[in-house]
Amino acid sequence: MASTPNRLRQLRAFCLTAQTGNISRAAERLHVSQPTVSQLVKSLERDLDVVLFERHGPRIELTPAGGALLDRALPLVEGIDQLPNTFQAQLGSVTGGRLDIAAGESTILYLLPESVKRFSDAYPQVNPHLHNVTGRDGMELLRAGEIDFAVGSMIDVPADVTWIPMFSFDPMLITARDHPLARQNQVSLADIATHGLILPPRHLSTWHVVDLVFQQHRLDYRVVLEAGGWEVIKRFVELGLGISIVTSICLRGDEDLVAIPVGEWFPQRTYGAVIRNGRVLSPQAKAFLGILDPDFDRHANTARSGESSIPPYRSRHGEDSDFSGFDQSLA
Repeated sequence: MASTPNRLRQLRAFCLTAQTGNISRAAERLHVSQPTVSQLVKSLERDLDVVLFERHGPRIELTPAGGALLDRALPLVEGIDQLPNTFQAQLGSVTGGRLDIAAGESTILYLLPESVKRFSDAYPQVNPHLHNVTGRDGMELLRAGEIDFAVGSMIDVPADVTWIPMFSFDPMLITARDHPLARQNQVSLADIATHGLILPPRHLSTWHVVDLVFQQHRLDYRVVLEAGGWEVIKRFVELGLGISIVTSICLRGDEDLVAIPVGEWFPQRTYGAVIRNGRVLSPQAKAFLGILDPDFDRHANTARSGESSIPPYRSRHGEDSDFSGFDQSLA
């Protein structure tokens, strides 16, 4: 039977192998050789008299016993690894370390800057790292334990994570200032359908939402340009190449555009924190989430309880109103 120090090494190797799905990547994270990780996992299997992984060449998968052990071991290993920071936080200080956050470009560009600035001012000894990734890549980082949490919006929440909604933003039609729709007192969905649209690439959720709305109203529409990134789309709209449906999060107010609310037809977009179930949040992560959302603890408890988890809409100016959220893929 392994001694206590070696048991921790075994469990750490097991958890990282399970998270990364690859012994080589686990070895890189642990700064040891691949045979060392393999030996630690095999010795843990012998000690517990179970098979933890099914091995298919270089690819490995957790067995049911491995999954059960991961649920118990991961919070313990992460808690021990974070003990120095947790202890210092209990004494009233966040003394250092790093903070890893995954988010899409729009979230990093429009939602996070003010909170990052406030966090850096309050905790200059902590080194924040923002990972600009797609939703799928962000989930992989989250599951592998390479980030503290992700920030974005979601449609379907996987069973192994908790999504804690925080902010919602309205859908807006944007046009050039001299566009015919900019001069109308009222704009209908049929009016929008007669003009060429500029949308993000077809594989992203915005396109599918716009397509669904027009289909539901039995209206044909046409896309004149696909462009990635709200800043790019806004620039082409300013030039008069087409109109677009965007989320108000990307509108600063100084654009050479006309913005028209279209919440009658298109859904709001809700953003929040995505945390892996069982993850022990570091003091740095808790501090940042508290800055991002002062009601984070309450919203987190609500989300984990399975109750209605979408808070009142908070605009960038802090005004509250009720809404019915439509949550899109992590981005």
